[in-house]
Amino acid sequence: MVSWIKDKNALENLTQRLATKKTLFLDTEFMRSQTFYPKLALIQIFNGEHCWLIDAPSINDLTPLKRLLENPKCTLVLHACAEDLEVLRCSAHIFPNCIFDTQIAARITNIGYSTSYAGLLESLTDIRLTKSVTRSNWLARPLSAAQLKYAEDDVAHLADLHKILCSKLSALSRWSWFQDEIAALIETVASRESLEFYFQRFKGKHRLDSKSLRLLKRLSYWRELTARLHDKPRKHILSDAILFKLSINPPQVYSDLFLIKDLRVKDIRVFGESIISEIQKSYDDPEVMVMPRPLNSSANDVVKRLFRYLTKFGELREIPVELLASKKELEVIVRSALSGDVRWPPRFMNGWRAEVVKPIISEFISEI
Repeated sequence: MVSWIKDKNALENLTQRLATKKTLFLDTEFMRSQTFYPKLALIQIFNGEHCWLIDAPSINDLTPLKRLLENPKCTLVLHACAEDLEVLRCSAHIFPNCIFDTQIAARITNIGYSTSYAGLLESLTDIRLTKSVTRSNWLARPLSAAQLKYAEDDVAHLADLHKILCSKLSALSRWSWFQDEIAALIETVASRESLEFYFQRFKGKHRLDSKSLRLLKRLSYWRELTARLHDKPRKHILSDAILFKLSINPPQVYSDLFLIKDLRVKDIRVFGESIISEIQKSYDDPEVMVMPRPLNSSANDVVKRLFRYLTKFGELREIPVELLASKKELEVIVRSALSGDVRWPPRFMNGWRAEVVKPIISEFISEI
């Protein structure tokens, strides 16, 4: 059964009804193709028997929902919830901490590393879902019958998955692993608010010298602030490719911008003076450390051998190798080991990886 919640009074009544629940099943629908910030369109809540669809755009004050979803005595069950947590933070200032992510649980129990909700449901219960309206307009009203059914399905089966996955986590004694991964997920979602977040994930930074990196960092920060101010996607301000071109060959005066290939005239007119100003300011910025070059073939061979070593270790213990360590982390470890001073990525300094994975890698690198 499904109920539609469209005003604050109905929301208040709902949250009071659910206030003592120990477990709730949650999903969101949102749009962000034309904006920087996601636009919350719908919140689905299931209590194991009944589904409520909350029409978020029609409710100005979501405070009652904040109290419910931040209740530390209630576990919220979601699937692949990073974006859901982000949209709740941005749109409603809701910061849940008691989370059960079924995708993470499936990863830890070796069911699948990045399995979709529909894929996980089919593999564990034989239930098949139709995903035909995934990319539809969730801000449109009224929602279609297909959208309403999709929204209900996205939470109605989470209870089954939760029960199965809890049993598997207990059987494998991996609840502490799960808690570590959930804590890391919440920390990652929070870190996305930092201006540093996107610069750290720029691809190709190793091709830039220190001066170019310093400028790229400043331009990346400027674009982030501008995108947030105008609520536009980053690429609608300037593309990554254009930021790289500006960083490698920085124009010194406004007219130089017209010489930058693929930099649109309309963008120059809107942002040109700001770009030149940021370039001039960058000369007084602190030095940025040059990124290490890609590993040579010999070092890459060591990474591949370490990956195979971990794969075999994981197969014997029903642990996906991707969960043990990322390729980037293995490269950091191998690069530092070959230089004579092993540097461990943050995830290996504490938690289950420090206990389970770090000793295995240490054993491997002691022999290279």
